[in-house]
Amino acid sequence: MNSKYKIKLKKFAEEILQQRMETAQHAMLQAQDAANSEDKSSAGDKYETARAMGQLDREMNAKQFEEAKRELALLQSLYVLESSPVVIPGSYVKTDKGDFFISSGLGIHTVEGKKVGFLSVKSPLAIPLLGKSKGDTFQFNGQPWKVEELV
Repeated sequence: MNSKYKIKLKKFAEEILQQRMETAQHAMLQAQDAANSEDKSSAGDKYETARAMGQLDREMNAKQFEEAKRELALLQSLYVLESSPVVIPGSYVKTDKGDFFISSGLGIHTVEGKKVGFLSVKSPLAIPLLGKSKGDTFQFNGQPWKVEELV
């Protein structure tokens, strides 16, 4: 593994977050349109309920948009061109139980034919990984893990 692969991982993660932002923004607009287009009927409560539900949907999507935007800003601030002797945000870590990119909590994705877990620095697995070096071991969920490679 090399820094070029980390650049690809970072770009992959950025694209996912940008897609999340676009999806949330589109959903916000749809919720607003739905709330605005609800006709006032003789049952005024129905109208008010529909408008309130539309507003709640819009607020939920706005929160998702802001969270993705914040994660994208953090991801874009990661420097991935050089390796560190210890696991830090932006590190690619190969363990005896899987490969991980310490960046943003996006789950497991296949990039260039390899399964990689995208971990937030606050994730339960990233916390014991941070600060470890190649060859170090640590415990996670009662199991021993070993850092085999670090880029």
